[in-house]
Amino acid sequence: QVQLVESGGGLVQPGGSLRLSCAASGFTFSMYDMSWYRQAPGKERELVALITSAGTTTNYAGSVKGRFNISRDYAKNTVYLRMTSLKPEDTAVYYCYAYRRWFGHIWGQGTQVTVSL
Repeated sequence: QVQLVESGGGLVQPGGSLRLSCAASGFTFSMYDMSWYRQAPGKERELVALITSAGTTTNYAGSVKGRFNISRDYAKNTVYLRMTSLKPEDTAVYYCYAYRRWFGHIWGQGTQVTVSL
């Protein structure tokens, strides 16, 4: 079964840290670019971070650059998003996304991140 399963979300205070995980199964993980998106209430879904299939290139939204880090573990078929210096405006549902040209894309079910006192 092709799927992405996110975990690691939760409630954290401003300035805190979280690490999200996304476990991939049912497809060739190493051939897919992997990304994290987020969607806050009343807002459009936005790209947060991307890592290429080879793991050699990463890109970040300007709002998270320097605070978030995306990485992948090929042995575990897992992609991570390390989030530090969290702000209330980082509150959103975070989605894992896999994409491979000509093969299509896969979305995870999302995990809630809430940054609040």
